[in-house]
Parts: sequence; C-alpha cells; structure tokens
Amino acid sequence: MERSDLKTARQAEMLFNRLIKRHKHLKKWASRSGVNAFRLYDRDIPEIPLQIDLYNDAVCGALFERPYEKDDGEEAFWLNVMTDATARALSIPVGRIFLKIRKRQRGASQYTRLVHQNFFVDVMEYGLVFRANLSDYLDTGLFLDKRKLRLLIRQAAAKRSGAQVLNLFCYTAAFSLYAATAEGRTEVDSVDISNTYLDWAKVNFALNGLQAEMLPQEAFFSPSNAHPPFRLIRADALRFLNEAVKRGRTWDIIILDPPVFSNSKKMFSDFDVNRDYQSLIATCLSLLNPGGALYFSTNARRFTLAGELLENRFTFRDITEQARDDDFRGKKVPGCWVFEEASC
Repeated sequence: MERSDLKTARQAEMLFNRLIKRHKHLKKWASRSGVNAFRLYDRDIPEIPLQIDLYNDAVCGALFERPYEKDDGEEAFWLNVMTDATARALSIPVGRIFLKIRKRQRGASQYTRLVHQNFFVDVMEYGLVFRANLSDYLDTGLFLDKRKLRLLIRQAAAKRSGAQVLNLFCYTAAFSLYAATAEGRTEVDSVDISNTYLDWAKVNFALNGLQAEMLPQEAFFSPSNAHPPFRLIRADALRFLNEAVKRGRTWDIIILDPPVFSNSKKMFSDFDVNRDYQSLIATCLSLLNPGGALYFSTNARRFTLAGELLENRFTFRDITEQARDDDFRGKKVPGCWVFEEASC
C-alpha cells in the first residue's frame, strides 16, 4: 500500500471513530427534541475537512475545497473512502450517503442544480416536517444551523395574537412554517424570486397540513383580492419592499435572511449583503408595526453590524448564541440579530 493510501486509511478510521462518538452524544438530545436531521461533523479534525449532516436514515455533506492543488481522481478516491467510513459508523448504506465538493461560492452557484437524481427525505424538526433533497444541490432545502432561530421566531409570533409575518428571501419557507404554526391566528407572507423554491415551500406547508397560496407580486398588492393566511409570493425581494413602502403595507415580524451575494438575472440589480445591508434593514424597519421586530441573519464572513444605521426609535441585540442549537456547540454559525423599538 502506498503512503498516500495508508494516510487515507488512517484518516478514514479517525472519521469513523469521531462519527460514532458524535452520534452517541447527540442522538438522545435529538430524540428528546423531536429532531432527526442534525450536524454530526464539521471539520472537527483539520486534515479531514468534511461537513456531515444526518437526515434521519441518510447523510448529506461536503468536502470543502482544499487550499492546494489535488488530482481530481485522487480527491474522488479519498471522498469514496470517507463515504465508506461514514456508512460503517452510522450503519447506513453507501447509496444513501451524498458527499459533494463545496467550492467557494459566488452569486447563485450554491443554488445551482448539480444532478437530477431527486433523492428526497422527509425529516422532523421540533414538531414540523420538512422535505430535503440530498442529491441535487449543494444545499438540501433546510439550513440546519438556523433551526434554533426558527424556533425563536415561532415563540415571538406566539406572543403576539394575530401576528402578521413577512419572510424575505424565503427559500423553501422553513421560517414561515414555524411562524405559521405559532399559537394564534398568524398570517405569513413568504417572498422569493424562484418558482422552484416556492413550489418546494408549498410542499412543506402541505406536509404539515397547511395550504399556502401562490401569488405574483401584483396580485398580492391588489386591494380587491382576499387571500388565505399563508401566501407564497413570487417576487424580487428588493422590488417587493419598495412596493410595500409605496402601498403602506406593514408587518409585526419581518424575517430577513438574505444571500451573501446574488447576481441573478431575475433580480432588478445585483446584491451584496456587506454593501447593501444598511439600506435593506432600514427599509424593513420602516415597514414594522408599533412593537414589531426584525430578525436579521447572515452567513457573511467578517460581517460587522454598524449600529449607526438605526433611527433613534430602534435598538438591536445580538442573539447568535441564543440561536445556537446543541449540534452546533463550538461551531461557526450564522450571525443573528433582532431589531426592536427602544421602548420594548
């Protein structure tokens, strides 16, 4: 056996042992919480730069692009060996394990379809059901590191009877479902530019016994139309916000979880969260009802929130640690803030 093969075999055994230990540690918490999709491994061992998530009885994960040149065939061999080690550790067939190579992303490339295999699993999360696609994209349709933030938003919606909630850049509407299932007669508007993700969102609502209506932006703002409480609105979020300002529409809770960067041809202009977040947050704050709250989250690296962007009536709190669930202890998670009126 060559030296590189020996090294790979040693790394596979290290991964095998680490996964067994992590799974044993987390499975009791997951069972108590009603969660069966969670983070098992996130580059815990520096020489094994993998991220591995368990989705009930299947696995999705990624190899992070290495900072040095590596032969594609050698990398594929290494990834296959790690897949076998994962299968052994979790007693899951290799055919239910999807490990991809995640390169540094710009724009919408992380949402680009890689294959058309359609390997779906339905997973549980704090009493809700979500459909995940483990095979076709880098992301599965459910961001596990924002699970606890979703729960915090459900709790916030429950405190305000009849809360009106707006979820911008809603993706597959996981935040929306948490708000929709809060106690009280909550109304939820979910905005995304992608028909694919809005269709997916509608499936998620249906899996939880709820019906969501698909609407174009024009129909949503038409004063003559009456709509059910859960709306999926196909629109550029930036255009939608501008129209909401013109129409005087307001909400009690706004969820703002934008992409780090987007240059989608469907959007009015490109978007960079580090460049554009101040104006975006200011617009959202102008659309809040008295006593309302804006929840802002971002995966942007080295992001700093400038407090001077706020009007005097608003203050903000960093809730990143509050939004960290047990499987992400000691791991990097998205930054999260809540903006409220200063008197609240």
